[in-house]
Amino acid sequence: MKTSFYVLSVLAGITMVNVMQAQAAEISSPPSTMPAVAQLCTSCHGAQGQGIDIIGPRLAGLSAEYIANQLTLFHAGKRQNPTMLAMAATVQGDNIAVVSQYFSQQAVADIPLQFRGDKVVISHPFEALAFQGDWSRTIPACTSCHGPSGVGGGQFPRLAGQQASYLKTQLLAWQNGTRSGDVDNMMGNIALKLTAAEIDGLSQYFANLK
Repeated sequence: MKTSFYVLSVLAGITMVNVMQAQAAEISSPPSTMPAVAQLCTSCHGAQGQGIDIIGPRLAGLSAEYIANQLTLFHAGKRQNPTMLAMAATVQGDNIAVVSQYFSQQAVADIPLQFRGDKVVISHPFEALAFQGDWSRTIPACTSCHGPSGVGGGQFPRLAGQQASYLKTQLLAWQNGTRSGDVDNMMGNIALKLTAAEIDGLSQYFANLK
C-alpha cells in the first residue's frame, strides 16, 4: 500500500506542471457573461464563484474538469448534500460544461507558490503534513496531488483559500464514507488516518493561503 501511494505521488508530481499550465490557460481566458444556467448557482457560490462562507464553497480557481466531475458525482449519488443534489439536478447534458467553464474562468488571487522540497525542515506540524506527509502512517503530502501551495489543477481541487469549514466538512465526509468517487478511494483512505486535530489544522492552514 505504501508503495502505491509513493508511485502515485511521483506520478502526480511529474504531471503537475502540465496540469498547472493547462489550468493557467483556462483561467487566463476572459470571463464570459454569466450563462443563464449558472445563475441559480450564484445564490450559494456568489456571482464570481468566490463562495459564501458556510453556505457554499469557492468555485473560482477550480478547474472545469473538476467542477464537471463533481456535478456528475452528485447526479450519481456519490456525493451527498440535500441542497446540492437538488441544484445539480438542474444542470444536465451540455450545461455541465457551460457552468463548469464559467466558474473555472473567474478570477482568483495569485499566491506565492511553495513546492515540495523547497523546505527541508518544517516546524509547523500542518505545513509539514501538507508538504511532506507522514509516511509512517502511509499519508502522502497533500501537495503531491493538489499542487504547490494547494492551488490544484485538473482533477484535483484547489485547497488554497477555500473555506476552512468546507474543507473540514469534506475531510469528515471522506472519513465517514458519505463522500466517494475518487480513484481507489484514495481520499477516503487518507482521511481515515487523520486525527480530528489534523483535520482542523489542515483545513485552517489551506484556508489561510490567500
